[in-house]
Order: sequence, then structure tokens, then C-alpha cells
Amino acid sequence: MAGRIAIPPMSEEGNRAVLPLGLVLGLLDTIEKPLMVAERSGNLLFVNTRAKQFLESNGYAATPGLNLFNDLLQVDARKIFGEIEKGEHQAELQIRRGAVKSTAQVHWMPGPDWLVVEIKHLAEMQAGPDPATQLTVQELLQEREITYRNLLAAYLKLQEVNRQKTVFLASAAHELKTPLAVIKGYYDLLLAGSLGRLTDKQRDILEESKESCERLVRLVSMFLNYSALESGKLVLQLRENDLRDCLDELSKRWTEAFQRKGVKLDASFDPSIATFRFDYQKVQQAAANLLDNALKHTPSGGSVTLRAVPHFWERRVAAMAPVEERRRFRLPRPNSVEVSVTDSGPGIAAEHHQEIFEDFVRVDRNTSGMGLGLAIAKRLIQAHRGKIWVESESPTGSRFTFLLPMDQG
Repeated sequence: MAGRIAIPPMSEEGNRAVLPLGLVLGLLDTIEKPLMVAERSGNLLFVNTRAKQFLESNGYAATPGLNLFNDLLQVDARKIFGEIEKGEHQAELQIRRGAVKSTAQVHWMPGPDWLVVEIKHLAEMQAGPDPATQLTVQELLQEREITYRNLLAAYLKLQEVNRQKTVFLASAAHELKTPLAVIKGYYDLLLAGSLGRLTDKQRDILEESKESCERLVRLVSMFLNYSALESGKLVLQLRENDLRDCLDELSKRWTEAFQRKGVKLDASFDPSIATFRFDYQKVQQAAANLLDNALKHTPSGGSVTLRAVPHFWERRVAAMAPVEERRRFRLPRPNSVEVSVTDSGPGIAAEHHQEIFEDFVRVDRNTSGMGLGLAIAKRLIQAHRGKIWVESESPTGSRFTFLLPMDQG
């Protein structure tokens, strides 16, 4: 057996955590029950001190290459794995060695695909518990049952309150959507001069009113998206689309809002980005939320950059090829697209990089909004099996980035 072994779980980079064999055996030896760990083939990996004593007492000590199924359990491995495939993660078998009878409880660990075997002597199983201990255990079980019921009732109540909140948001948003669209249409007619000439002062007032109306429209749209996500009704319309067209259309739509605030918007899309399957509206909504966030936090005279480039996402091919093959071929062909929004605002402190993607979280209380834009963007990108994150150090601006895989099913 090697001096070091790989033990799951997998890390984010795809590497297994490695523990010294001595440490693993030391941990097993602290358990007072005979425990053995075996591979799927039945080869024993670890045996703690109690299990070793059990094997020696039953004449197994001198047997080289001891196999769990053939030697100890004396059972066909297919019988155990047959129960596992039915959904059972535990099997119980009787061991008879001469006049000694024992019970082996076999537990399956899905991650490493190991079998953990716990040995119990028949005498231990038949021995009755101490009455005082049994009474204490019953009291603890009753107390735990009461606590569990109280927690379950509180959880169900919170779920119902959350559902009602989602229903209310959706209803309010639907009621506001139509009249806001009508108001915005009248603003466009007035500003276009279709209903008569306007003075400069009237035009300024109408443009400011239209901007407030558009902000309300975006807020309503955000509520509708949030309620759809919360209720589990989000359905992606995956079609072959051009991401450059999607983002170019978005940047042109936002140009006026950036000009009004005096913030420069630069858009750059790599021409080599190929068409791939994604939900046009959902991805555009996610990018729009990032632009909206950047505009809020960038002062007049600042700049925001919207950029999209091909990207090779190594984690996307982790399941496709073994590590050795990936190192040999390196698979240089891009398998995703990296979209980023960079601003020259005040930046975000490192301790807030995770929480800003949660619902109703606003780091800067002086800005407008409900704290839903980034949360919705995160859910929309994750629905595409993508990834989103922020890089920022106060006060040097922020860079929000998301990856979209190009192999959507």
C-alpha cells in the first residue's frame, strides 16, 4: 500500500485532497468498533486496530491479499451491489467462523466508491442496554422529536411567507407594467415632436421624467424576473444566437442613459466569437443588470467597458478527458465566452464580494435599487451552467465577469 492516498472530495480545480496514510489509520484507530474500508473489488484499504484483532481471532492474520467478499463475508459481490443499485446504501450480512457468529454492516460511500464494513459480535447485539441509560436516551429522543417538529413548523411558515411575498411582487409588477409602458410611449411621442414643438425647458423636464419612468420599467422587469426565478418557472429558450449581436444591441440601448450621466460606455466584442446556443433575452438581461450596476456606481466623467472574448474554460472539460490527456493535448479550442463589465467607480471591499450576489443586498445604501440586479444576473448565468464573479479592490473600480459555456444541450 502506498504511503499517501487520494481521498475525495474534489477541490474546485479538480484535484483530490491528499492525506497521509498514517493520519487516516490513526483516525480509524480512535473508533472503538472494528472497521474496515475496501475498494469495490473487495481489496482491503484500511483496517483499524479493533478489526485487526477480530481478524486475528478468527484466523485471518496469516492470509495474504485478504478479500472482503471471498474471504471474510463469503458472499457474491453482486448481491451487495444489487442492493446498492436499488437505492440502499447499507447491507447487513451474517459472518460465521466456527462457533462464533458476527454481523457485518456494509455501508457504501458513493464519492470514492468505497465500502465501509462495521463488525458486531452477536453477544454485543443481544446484550440489553442499561435501564438508566435507556431512559435518558428516550428522553433525548423525545426532546429531539419536539425540537424537530417546532423547527419544521417554523420552516413551513417561513416558506409560506416567502411564497406570499413572491406572489405579491409578481402581482404588483404585472399591474404596473402596462401603465408604465403607456406612459413611456407618450414620453417618446412628446420628445419626438409628434404632438407639437417643445421649448428647451419642456424638453429637459420630459427627458428627466422619461428617465425616471425607464427606471421604474427596469425595476418592474426585475421584479418579474425575480418572481419567475423564485417560483421555479424559469425556462431557458436555447437557440443558436450571435452573442455579439446580443451585446451590441444592449450597448446601443444603454448609450443614451450613459450620456445623460456623463459616463463613457465602450463596447468591444471579439469577431472570432462563434454562434452558440443560449437564451438571447436572459443573457441580455444578465448583462443589462451588470451595466445598470456599473452606471449607478460610476461618477460623471468616468468610464464603463463592456467586453466579450472567447475563453478556454478548463473545468468544462474535466469530465471529458483524464488529467493526463488534458496535459498532453491541452485542448486549446475555446469552449466558452467571457463577458465582462469594468467600471471606474469606487470599487467593492473584498469582504463583500460574495454577499453582493445575494437577494436584496446593497453594500452602498446611498444608491437606488432593491439589491436584486446582481442576484438575478447570477441565477440567469447559473441557469446556463455558467459562472459569475467580481474582481475589485476599493477604490480602484470593479470588474464583473461571467462565463457562458458554448456546449449548451
